[in-house]
Amino acid sequence: MKNILNQFAIPNEVADPKPLKIGFINDSFIVRAKHEGEKSYFLQRINHHIFQNVEGLQQNIRKVTDHIRRKLTEAGETDIDRKVLELVPTKDGKLYYCTPEGDYWRVYVLIENAHSQEKVTPASAELAGEAFGRFQCQLADLPFDELCESIPNFHNIEFRLKQLDEALAADSVGRKAACADIIEAINSRREDMCLAERLFREGKLPKHINHCDTKVNNILFDDAGRPICIVDLDTVMPGFVLSDFGDFMRTAANTGLEDDPNLENIHVDLQIFEAYTRGYLKHATFLSDIEKELLPYGCRLLSYMQTVRFFTDYINGDTYYKIQYPEHNLVRTRAQLRLLEEQEKVADQMTAIINRLS
Repeated sequence: MKNILNQFAIPNEVADPKPLKIGFINDSFIVRAKHEGEKSYFLQRINHHIFQNVEGLQQNIRKVTDHIRRKLTEAGETDIDRKVLELVPTKDGKLYYCTPEGDYWRVYVLIENAHSQEKVTPASAELAGEAFGRFQCQLADLPFDELCESIPNFHNIEFRLKQLDEALAADSVGRKAACADIIEAINSRREDMCLAERLFREGKLPKHINHCDTKVNNILFDDAGRPICIVDLDTVMPGFVLSDFGDFMRTAANTGLEDDPNLENIHVDLQIFEAYTRGYLKHATFLSDIEKELLPYGCRLLSYMQTVRFFTDYINGDTYYKIQYPEHNLVRTRAQLRLLEEQEKVADQMTAIINRLS
């Protein structure tokens, strides 16, 4: 581990890395400064099985953080080092180090006196909406084609449906026959859920730089509870703003669990929806009329997409998502499908909220 740290241009003495149990994809470590008042660091081993284009991934993060830093500077912001992540290059100027064994590592400057949150309340939802709305607005003038897709087709529903069709055709573990109701529910919505991709091809719906993992625990808050920095930038890539809006609602505005076995628990929390939307629209001033109009559709799209992804993995024999019991992916599928149905019931109320707040 010391040899890995020695590859990076860290100017001050640091202690040995300490493991940090956060996230499920990368391995993370805190590297504390040996002397008070000097910088500490955040060391990560990048999961290159998921992020196969590590060079592209790191260039995405550099472009995004550099762009946000310029925006903050131009706006006369203070304490900028706490408001945007900073990558530490290697001694030869690269953004990552690859070991002889083929492991990829990176280092960030640690943002001190900051913490994440797990629970979402209407108050924290509004702050989260402000944070992600500001983040998207800061990146709105960065051309989306300057970034690569760190996970190709990550939020492309047409691609996800193609994966499902291939899984159903193969039916490799014989699960298809017992799932006719789910297949029908997915197919009956197929055309509607591909709307965004069609509108993009027609030149009617733009793409922007998205975070693509808009959970409240990807925001750092200061000790007063104010959001200061968006983190976990691995999935920052081109996409529709609808995806970021919908992904937050899929988790935060769901009264049940993502894998809730009791479907009666699952409803849409319209208080969370309204609070997040209020904060989001306050700062997402770049949105076009069609993007605002389609925000409720974005909620349904992400719930539908996750239904498709969980179901595809179930049909394939549980090869992607970790499961805790044999039918876990099927339970996840039905829970996401129920959330989609609940979102369809309150779609008009969502639209009314957005129109009022706009």
